[in-house]
Amino acid sequence: MSLIPAENSLAVIAALFVVASLGFAAEKTRWGKTLTGAVWTILGAILLSNLNIIPKTSPAYDFVFGYLVAILIPLFLFQANLRKIFFETSRMALAFLIASLGTVLGAILAFYLVDLGPQSADLAGIFTATYIGGSVNYAGAIETLGYTNASMISAATAVDNLASALFLAMLAVLPAWRWLASRFVAMDHTQIDDTRDASMHSESITSASLAWAITVALVIAALGTMIADALGAPSMKYLVITVLTVIPATFAPQLMARLSGAFEVGTVLAFVFFGAIAAGADIGQLIAVAPMLLVFVLILLSVHSLVTFGLGSLFKLSLPELIIASNAAILGATTAPALAAAQGWRGLVTPGVLVGVLGYAIGTFLGVGVAGLLG
Repeated sequence: MSLIPAENSLAVIAALFVVASLGFAAEKTRWGKTLTGAVWTILGAILLSNLNIIPKTSPAYDFVFGYLVAILIPLFLFQANLRKIFFETSRMALAFLIASLGTVLGAILAFYLVDLGPQSADLAGIFTATYIGGSVNYAGAIETLGYTNASMISAATAVDNLASALFLAMLAVLPAWRWLASRFVAMDHTQIDDTRDASMHSESITSASLAWAITVALVIAALGTMIADALGAPSMKYLVITVLTVIPATFAPQLMARLSGAFEVGTVLAFVFFGAIAAGADIGQLIAVAPMLLVFVLILLSVHSLVTFGLGSLFKLSLPELIIASNAAILGATTAPALAAAQGWRGLVTPGVLVGVLGYAIGTFLGVGVAGLLG
């Protein structure tokens, strides 16, 4: 039981916004500016959930994942002119494929180093799927492989939540590591448009612009979800939402530029999303139930990181590109643009979504393939 009951959704949502606001405040202080607000939000949510102040599971988190996440993408992409960012996207695709290779190699090495029982191959495949696509592929791989060990699935979910939250925090810190940053080609990812389009960003934020931005984001999210369901592919709704957003952003940039404040609102909701992810990290359950599973995941993520950043540097990819590609692989299409926005890398927001959706498409397939290879 937590101090804030799980069924009190309003109180839980309020707590997430408090944590997010404190994250914004912390990064402005002398002692907190070494980390980003996203990191402080993640660490704060982990601390509060494991002190039983906020719940680890709640319908409020389901609301965040099911609804707030759906409007994050359009809010971030209203000024994403694909004609201007194609170069970034093509580089990000390469970065993502390298990150996916790192996940596959990490799962294979972890399988041989850590004995998780007779179904180790299936677990390696499940983690391959989730660390290339995300939770959609996690569930898809479990169902496809027919994995029915409920206790291990519960422990694996806890491991995944904790490892993902800590990995996200690590990725957010990496840009401040000067020694590492100096090993990669330097590129400016703060701009998404040329000088002509950048002038449109100076539109003042008004009540009307915020109202229209939120309204349009909600309409696009609703239409995208309906279309994906009608096509029989609900897991692809983020791809549909992305397409519905970037079409007007590409062909009517002046009109979309009037939705001032959308990016700022999206950043706030992104911090709330980070808090909801981190709140599910149950440290106690990990220690009690599946310590070897945690070792397995740490090996996988370590190899993933070495391959992603080592091989990525050889291909002259920038550190931000590799960070967002790694984020898209390990945590999916929703956190990648959120981290890009939080870091101020606006030029990587749309590419982060697109490569994350690519992970949705290939994650389960690769996960099942790894399980078959090792089984």
